[in-house]
Parts: sequence; structure tokens; C-alpha cells
Amino acid sequence: MAIRKKSNKNPPVLSHEFIVQNHADIVSCMAMIFLLGLMFEITAKAAVIFVTLQYNVTIPATEEQSAETISLYHYGIKDLATIFFYMLVAIIIHAIIQEYVLDKINRKMHFSKTKHSKFNESGQLSAFYLFSCVWGTSILVSENYISDPTSLWRDYPHTLIPFQMKFFYILQLAYWFHAFPELYFQKTKKEDIFRQIVYIGLYLFHIAGAYLLNLTHLGLVLLVLHYFVEFLFHISRLFYFSDERYQKGFSLWAVLFVLGRLLTLILSVLTFGFGLARAEDQQLNFSTGNFNILAVRISVLASICMTQAFMMWKFINFQLRRWREHSSSQTQSVKKKFVTAKGKTSRKERENGINGTVTSNGADSPRSRKDKSS
Repeated sequence: MAIRKKSNKNPPVLSHEFIVQNHADIVSCMAMIFLLGLMFEITAKAAVIFVTLQYNVTIPATEEQSAETISLYHYGIKDLATIFFYMLVAIIIHAIIQEYVLDKINRKMHFSKTKHSKFNESGQLSAFYLFSCVWGTSILVSENYISDPTSLWRDYPHTLIPFQMKFFYILQLAYWFHAFPELYFQKTKKEDIFRQIVYIGLYLFHIAGAYLLNLTHLGLVLLVLHYFVEFLFHISRLFYFSDERYQKGFSLWAVLFVLGRLLTLILSVLTFGFGLARAEDQQLNFSTGNFNILAVRISVLASICMTQAFMMWKFINFQLRRWREHSSSQTQSVKKKFVTAKGKTSRKERENGINGTVTSNGADSPRSRKDKSS
């Protein structure tokens, strides 16, 4: 993410610089078209597909379960339109946070180009992770997923989910899809594009996999756990940029990162190796959304384990790099102290005449002896 310099010159319409400078306004106009479409009867049916959640199923009230009707949702092809609309909303919110929060802080702190890019990245992600953690935790509490861990695999497939959970997954997919055009809007450096694409692709792969395979319960728990650890890292990096002496947040993050990876593996093994493996219905059925077969369980568990191993490998490299930088900075500081102390000692030696160079006693100097002899 590069620094965007505002210029007084107006770039040509639809040029590269024009789109980058005004992308938030352009996207806002696109989103307004869908909202205005709701006001007219001719376009309302098409606009509703983009703005509201689709595939609503109303379950009538029963005396045994509940006294009110329940509205649940499942997924379908129309969800792509909803994801597209909220991707536009994510771009707008991204621009608002960037312009009215992060850019103002950057102007006050006077960061370098490297710190400027990392500060913007951590600022955007910390806001998203905090929002997702709070929202995801509220869903876990309201649906009693925390108090009953067996709900992660009980009554699988979870084809019908409540409104809050479906909306959560739609916004998650929309946010990570919006990260692709942001690579262009934020003028990401060429050497960072591949890393960002891999980073975004891993999120989309796992979130979409949990959504399409009807593993929404497990996916929600793992997302909240992962987002909390990532939020701690990015908020610690923000504090570090303001004061480089701040290191306690990274130490706490390092401990929670390892614990988070272990807990993710434990929950995944329990779900696929214990819960779903003992389910009665283990036949592939696309109509009912049942993917509980051995091949799918092994594939999903293997992808989770490989992702956790990849993250641990990146984590170890990050810690080793920090350790090398810390040790090299300590070595340089020790060398500077040694050179400074040596310089002070040599000046004192020259002044006091040590090693027979110059002495404070003028009578013992060779010039004085020569003058006496003459």
C-alpha cells in the first residue's frame, strides 16, 4: 500500500490516477443505483437480490419447539449478487476509515513509506477483526455454541442457518473479495502483490469452504478464534509504530498465536475425527447438503492442518527475524559504547602523556633536555 499524494491538477477522466483518487465516489454511485432500484416497482425485484439476503425458509411455530415462527436461510447462486453489493459497501467503508482516521494519524506521526504502508494495513485489519470478533462472539453466545461444543457436529448438515450467521458469512466473503480491487486502489507494490493474493486467497478458500460444505458452526468458532489473535497482533503493531519501545503486545500475541493454532487443530480433529465420523448418515447427498464422507473429512482436515503448519512456519520465521534484528541492534550498541569509551581513554592518554608521547612534565621532554644541554 503506497502513499497517495493529493495533487491540485485534475487527472483525465477515467484515467488510472482519476480512478484511484475518486474510487470511493465511483463505488458509492454504483451502490446508490442498487438502493434507488428498490424505490421503483420495475427494478425492485432485481435490486432486492443484491441488497437483501435470499433463500428464506419460514418454519411454522410448534408447541414443542417455539411459540413463534422462525426464519432460517440456506445458500444459493443468488448469494453472489448479495456478496457483490456488500463488496461495494466494504470498499466505501475502507475509504472512509482511510481518509478520516488513518490519513490524519499519518500526517501527525510523519511515518516513513514502509511504516506508512504497514500502519494503514494494520489500521484497516484491526478495525475489521474487532468488528468480526464482537459480532461472531455475540452469535456464538446467542446460539449456545460455546456452552455446547457438540453443536459443532450435531445435526449435521447445517443447511438452515439463522439470519445473523448467514449475514456474517456474506459480509466475510464480501470483505475479502473487496481486498482484490484494493490492491489496485491503494497502489500496492509489485513485490507485495503475490503475498497479498495468497493471504486473501487463504481466507476466501476456508470461509467459502465452511459456507458451501455446511460447516458454518465450526467455521464461525475458528474464525472468531483466529480473528482475535490477529487483532491482537495488528493492534500491537499500531502501538509499536507510535512507540518502538512497546513490545509487550507482541509477546502476548506470540503465546496466544501458538495456543490458537493448537486449539484450532483440537477442535478440527474432534469435529471430523470424532463427531462427524460417528454420524449415522455418511453418504454424499447434494440435495440435502450432506458432505459427510471419508474423502471430504480427510480433505478438509488436511487443508486445515496444512494451513496451520504454514502459519506456524511463517510465525517461526517472523520470530527468528525479530531475534536477529534485536541481537544485531544490541551488538551495534555495545560496539558504539566500546568505541566511545576507547576514544575517551585515548584522549586522556594523549593529555597525560602515557606511552612516552607527550608528558605534562616539560623538563622530561626531549625538547627540554636539548634546551638544557645548549
